[in-house]
Amino acid sequence: MTAPAAGRYAVYWAPPATGALWRFGARWLGRDPETGAETPPGDGAAADPAWLDGATAEPRRYGLHATLKPPFRLAAGQTRPALQEALASFAATAAPVDGPPLVLRRLGRFLALVPNGPAPAIEALAARLVERLDRFRAPPGAAELARRRAHVLTPAQDANLERWGYPYVMGEFRFHVTLSGALEPAALDRLETLLGPLVAPFTTAPLALAELALFEQAAAEQPFRLTRRFPLVG
Repeated sequence: MTAPAAGRYAVYWAPPATGALWRFGARWLGRDPETGAETPPGDGAAADPAWLDGATAEPRRYGLHATLKPPFRLAAGQTRPALQEALASFAATAAPVDGPPLVLRRLGRFLALVPNGPAPAIEALAARLVERLDRFRAPPGAAELARRRAHVLTPAQDANLERWGYPYVMGEFRFHVTLSGALEPAALDRLETLLGPLVAPFTTAPLALAELALFEQAAAEQPFRLTRRFPLVG
C-alpha cells in the first residue's frame, strides 16, 4: 500500500524494548512510541509537572531515539513495503557496531545523551544508510529549505541540505539522544540537575547499535511511532 502523501518515515536507533534505557525514555518523555502508551512525563521526578511537560514536549513527539536517517516523505513511485524491504536488505548485510558510553551533554539549548568520545563506526553506518535509502526520499520543498536555512547553516551543512535533504548528515552527523526541547540557560541548569542521577546508570557500558528502527508519522500533527525493528545481522 502506498503511504499517504502527508506521512513521513525515519530510521532511528532505539534501545532494546526490554532494556532499562528504553523504559526510562518512555517514562521520562511520557510516551512509548512502540506501544503508543502515554504517561505523565518526568519519570516521577520531583519537579513541576506542567513545566516538565513543556520541557519535554518536542522530543515526546518522536520518542527516545537517535537519528540515523532523518525524517523524509516518500518520493514519487516509492512505497512503504519497498522501503521496508530495502531496510531489511541493508540490515541483513550490516554488522552491529559499538561506540563509547553515553554521557549527558548540552547541545546548544537542549540536553541529550551523546557518545563520550569518537564513534566512527556509528557515523559510517549512518552515512551508508543515508546514501542507500536516498532514492526513497522526496526532495524538500521551498518552505522546508527556507526553514532549515533560517538556522544559519555552514557551507557544508547547506551542501548536505541540497544533496541529502538534511543539513546534519555525513560529515556533519552527530549521534545524540534528545531528552529536552530548546530551553533557556536557567531551565537547562534545572533540568540537568534533575536528569543527572536518572541517566547515570546508562553512562557506564559501551553503546551498542545492534538494530535499526523504522519510525512513521502518519500526519504532521501526529507523533512518530516505531513500527518495525530490523536486527543488524551482516
